[in-house]
Amino acid sequence: MRKVLRIVGVIAVIVLIFAAIIASMNNKPSNAEKVWDKEMTIGNPDAKNYFIVYSDLVCPYCIAFENAIVENEEAFQKYIEENDILLEVRLSDFLYEYGEARAINSRYSAVATYCAKDEGKFWDYYNLAVTSVWKDFFKDAGKSALSKMASLGKEYWVKIGKKVGLGEEFEKCVKNDAPLAEIQENAAKTAKLTNGMPYFKFNSYTSSGFDLSWGWEYVQMYFKAGLES
Repeated sequence: MRKVLRIVGVIAVIVLIFAAIIASMNNKPSNAEKVWDKEMTIGNPDAKNYFIVYSDLVCPYCIAFENAIVENEEAFQKYIEENDILLEVRLSDFLYEYGEARAINSRYSAVATYCAKDEGKFWDYYNLAVTSVWKDFFKDAGKSALSKMASLGKEYWVKIGKKVGLGEEFEKCVKNDAPLAEIQENAAKTAKLTNGMPYFKFNSYTSSGFDLSWGWEYVQMYFKAGLES
């Protein structure tokens, strides 16, 4: 009788363990619930694959990666849809908060982008900012352009906003650093999660850095690594 009770007890414990595992799987947050800000995402919120890019608009390697995407936007959109990917950009003033040079335009660019986001124009602003910074600074000069960028004021970032149809409220937002607390909070979270800039978390695949000479084919290599992970 005791032996039977022990067996029943063991079976009960095993059942409880499996029930707990199933419950934890069912309670696992969806990709959409992990997103910091849905305005900074592209793709199906319930997608099978979740890709995150940690970025800063004055990071030359970030811009090289993102410019390769913008220059191949149609192919990128198709890739996202065909491979069922939710991609999130986690942008902050990381290089100002934690970089050795404390690049002030890291803050200006992040503030302007968040101000655009708050008016529902994150992607319009972000894509134009990427191409502008790439062509104006990094395309020919590479990372040495960072010193040239030091002389930029907020007006450079405001002009980009005007080109995508943002007006007085946007300009006021930028000049007053309205979203700064949110940006700093995201920079602090980024510092705890990354070890370089840009930093990629594509499903379980992680990597940092991107060469200034690389293009769309290398972006696809990173994406493929994420899909295979």
